[in-house]
Amino acid sequence: MPANPLGVALRNRRAGHHTLVWAHPDLQAPENFTLTSPAFEHEAPMPEKYRGRVFGANISPALSWTEPPSGTVELALVVQDPDVPLGKPATHALALGIDPALAGLPDNALAAPGPVPGIRHGRGGLGRRGWTGPMPIRSHGPHSYVFQLFALDRIPDVPAGFTLDQTITAITGHVIGRARLDGTYENP
Repeated sequence: MPANPLGVALRNRRAGHHTLVWAHPDLQAPENFTLTSPAFEHEAPMPEKYRGRVFGANISPALSWTEPPSGTVELALVVQDPDVPLGKPATHALALGIDPALAGLPDNALAAPGPVPGIRHGRGGLGRRGWTGPMPIRSHGPHSYVFQLFALDRIPDVPAGFTLDQTITAITGHVIGRARLDGTYENP
């Protein structure tokens, strides 16, 4: 298949890792637990199974984490692609209400509605709730999908259909630990 001219033209335009929630100055905390997936290694390609709904099954990958810090009441997960050719990253999942005692989530747990009780889904960049898998522009090069897990010392007060900005405001000052897992995906 020939290269996509749009993807090639935008290849050097990316939001950047500095635009991730991870880099937000009010959400800095120790990286005192670990986030992994049985589906892919850190900084390695994500399997086709997790590709977005336009091209694939749109199933969120299973995740596992080590014990979060003492005092963790809830976990918040934000999945972003900082390689989109926009000024800010695309949000592929925004979930609150994750019980830290679970130690992980199975495949497709980030679907909305999902199989894991208590998870509340916010609206991602496309206005959808739940997982939106990788859908990079063809020929744009590899994209990172950054799974950012935040340990919180309280339950955030957010409205139904909450946004990323509302989440950041609600968790500011309450992040006591964090963990990160980066996957990649490329649509050649």
